Amino acid sequence: MFSNLFANLRGDIHSIISRDPAARNGWEVLTCYPGLHAVIMHRWAHACWNVKLKWIGRFISYLARILTGIEIHPGATIGRRVFIDHGFGVVIGETAVVGDDCTIYQGVTLGGTTLVAGTKRHPTLERGVIVGAGAQVLGAFTVGEYAKIGSNAVVIKPVPAGATAVGNPAHIIRKEEQSRGAQLFAAYGVTANGDDPLSKALRALVDHVARQDEQIERMSTTMREAGLCCPKVAEGDKLDSEQLNRLVD
Repeated sequence: MFSNLFANLRGDIHSIISRDPAARNGWEVLTCYPGLHAVIMHRWAHACWNVKLKWIGRFISYLARILTGIEIHPGATIGRRVFIDHGFGVVIGETAVVGDDCTIYQGVTLGGTTLVAGTKRHPTLERGVIVGAGAQVLGAFTVGEYAKIGSNAVVIKPVPAGATAVGNPAHIIRKEEQSRGAQLFAAYGVTANGDDPLSKALRALVDHVARQDEQIERMSTTMREAGLCCPKVAEGDKLDSEQLNRLVD
């Protein structure tokens, strides 16, 4: 039963070194990284769970929680080379599935939104997903390959492969073209131009109104110079587009 539990340890260590610039060598990772310890102990607990030794599996999970601050239900499925960075406060539910090469930061919850036992209640993270610190992924849906979830996002619906989700509730802000086999890594799920889409939309509207104000002012000036009389309307406050853009930043 336990013959293959350590088979992927070397790959786990190498993947952590490749994704964490603070990791100096394999010995440091093996002895000082609670995320690795939590994954190793989960493999023991999951093996027990699968052969109906459920209490033992739960007890190993409980010990791992005490030692690492990371709670992974023994029924959860954790893939290869999964990196739980820092890890304190991570909670992974019973029916959650975490694919190969995923990265999960501290304070993340992969939680369920239903109380019906025996059903799929927790999310599935496909290969290469990155979940930023404090993010809450809640529900029985799929986050596609190489997707990114920004820090403190609250995700309650599926995320397409290669997309980035931010905000509460989370919004999809970009989708990247990439080959299936390519691994794209972004610390904490942060990407370039990763602004909230609502802020982007508001800035675009503010800029559009500012341009319209300029056009109207030029038209009014031209009409006055041409001697055309227009009905007088009460003047309002001038639009300060820079100030409004700062408010939505």
